[in-house]
Amino acid sequence: MPVAVVVGAQWGDEGKGKVVDLLTENADVVARWGGGANAGHTLVVDGQKYVTHLMPSGVLRRQVTCVVGEGMVIDPKILLEEIRAFKKHGLLADSSKLLISRRAHMTLPHHRILDGVREQGPAAVGSTKRGIGPTYESKAARTGLRIDDLYRPDRFRKRLEANLQLLGPVFADAKDQLPSVESVIKEYLAYGEELAPYVGDASYFLNKQIDAGKNVLLEGAQGVLLDIDHGTYPFVTSSSTTAGGACAALGIGPTKIKTVIGIVKAYATRVGMGPFPTELDDAVGAKIREAGAEFGSTTGRPRRCGWLDMPALRLAIRLSGIESLALTKLDVLSGMETVKVCVAYKLRGKLLEEMPCDPEDVDEVEPVYEEHPGWKQTKADGGLDGLPETAAKYLDRVSELAGIPLSLISVGPGRDETIVKGHPFE
Repeated sequence: MPVAVVVGAQWGDEGKGKVVDLLTENADVVARWGGGANAGHTLVVDGQKYVTHLMPSGVLRRQVTCVVGEGMVIDPKILLEEIRAFKKHGLLADSSKLLISRRAHMTLPHHRILDGVREQGPAAVGSTKRGIGPTYESKAARTGLRIDDLYRPDRFRKRLEANLQLLGPVFADAKDQLPSVESVIKEYLAYGEELAPYVGDASYFLNKQIDAGKNVLLEGAQGVLLDIDHGTYPFVTSSSTTAGGACAALGIGPTKIKTVIGIVKAYATRVGMGPFPTELDDAVGAKIREAGAEFGSTTGRPRRCGWLDMPALRLAIRLSGIESLALTKLDVLSGMETVKVCVAYKLRGKLLEEMPCDPEDVDEVEPVYEEHPGWKQTKADGGLDGLPETAAKYLDRVSELAGIPLSLISVGPGRDETIVKGHPFE
């Protein structure tokens, strides 16, 4: 079955957009399953930069049908902005090339306001303030509004009024102004009219495509270490970011998955709060941040940078059943005299090969490093044989420590700045 899952194997921002774009050369369908407009996937093609927040990264391939799945939380305004922008570039001219799940929940103005209020107080977790967490809360509380509600105005009104009434006291205490019911209804029903040609049953469509033998790629957002169940809770996202989450959120049986690919940077980054054992709060970390342009594509916030963390990566590999790694941004480490890799942790006298469960323990661990000679420059020309010897040895060691092969190495933002060793649709 030609179904591949792509997950971020760190704390997000691993370069999933570029990798998915590359892997979709031979894909028929690309489906996103979780998160919302808090994601930011950057694609660079022929020098043109594209950033997607809700749209799957397969949007730049004209043969691909993009699916926005059931497990996502959709801000209709942002999704329409992306659709319009891609249409200007000559993409999505055919409405059949995009399918939006009618079961997906919507992020509404009160979700964004609530998110912003919380991030100003002691409960802040480093959210993007785009309303993702509150939307998933509404979903879990069974008070949420779904895309389908845009086409049932009476139900939309009834559920919206109930939501705003429930949250009224919260906003009153925070001295924030709730939008009126009428203004929201007018705005969002108009969004519904524009989105209508794209809305359908995503799970049914995906299973039909899989059964027909189509090449299907399932694209994750954020990273496995931010998973709501298995990440560094409470400094996590609000949905499942593991490969298993793809099946649950898209309505696909796990027996239909052929392979799982994990995306990992040659170093590590994290946005917002939470433990980060290999963080470099020094000139080296600043150098990596500048060389790698490590600033959030959604928020613009500077990312925290550190050395590659193998105990954290091993956890991600185990949680998602990752079978191969796509390593990105190898070029960012060019020019360094030495490059370090965290191979284990020390915690209260014990040596750990995998990240512990409790975030307070993660905060307390002492990284155990290996030091490797650096390299001057990396290029995709000549493949692996064209890489500096020290860079090639670094890659071999990463693969050895991870216990799985590298299927792709990225040495720059462009499509042609990539060494592909294996492809899920070959």
